[in-house]
Amino acid sequence: MSHPVERIRSFVLRAGRTTAGQQRAIDQLGPQFLIPFQEEQIDLPAIFAGSIKPKILEIGYGMGETTAKIAALRTDDDFLAIEVHTPGVGALLKLIGEGQLTNLRLIQHDAVEVLEQMLSENTLDGIHIYFADPWHKRRHHKRRLIQAGFIKLLVTRLKPGGYIHLATDWHNYAEQMLLVLNAEASLQNMSSEQVGIETFIETDIAQFDQSVNEFKPTLEQLKAMHAGYVERPAYRPTTKFENRGIKLGHGVWDLVYRKK
Repeated sequence: MSHPVERIRSFVLRAGRTTAGQQRAIDQLGPQFLIPFQEEQIDLPAIFAGSIKPKILEIGYGMGETTAKIAALRTDDDFLAIEVHTPGVGALLKLIGEGQLTNLRLIQHDAVEVLEQMLSENTLDGIHIYFADPWHKRRHHKRRLIQAGFIKLLVTRLKPGGYIHLATDWHNYAEQMLLVLNAEASLQNMSSEQVGIETFIETDIAQFDQSVNEFKPTLEQLKAMHAGYVERPAYRPTTKFENRGIKLGHGVWDLVYRKK
């Protein structure tokens, strides 16, 4: 299926080297755990050997350490994890083999196309997006994954009562996530705290001619208090990178929403 308008991609395909061990895992375990992309909807229980456990989608798992730990901890859930980079696919397949994990399946493809074409509406029980590329430079903010249109697509695939869990270590992206998801009427922020916006300023405010793809705050959003962040859920382990940042005084922000 071709798209009439070229979409801004939220990732760059890096030429990372795949190790011999990662390639071996792809060759040996790929046929069982790596689901090929297809332009038609899949039967989610069928790819998990008929399992009727809750289905959790993870988008952009990097090298897969967190994904493997969560799947090992939450054996009553099935996890479908999407990543575009081959070394990460190989690394997670290796972890699947080492941990003898049976509740994890992978797709190596663009997450938006997987959501649009392979996943049916109201089929997911949860969605995890951890440490998506923050695209630090202002001129690159339009490449950020978390935009209003993408969240609307995610929500259609979630069951009522299903959750979205995001985490980031970049404060400006955390505030963008907060404002985008708080504005989605079908989602409820599970935080009990109220926060103000600190990293956006009045020159960031939406203009009438802005691109529909790029988040821009309104003056009202900058001045208001908002439902905020949650404590890191116990099932999300901290990474070595995250622990190093915490020791240096860097923040990490977790957000959890439920579909009404």
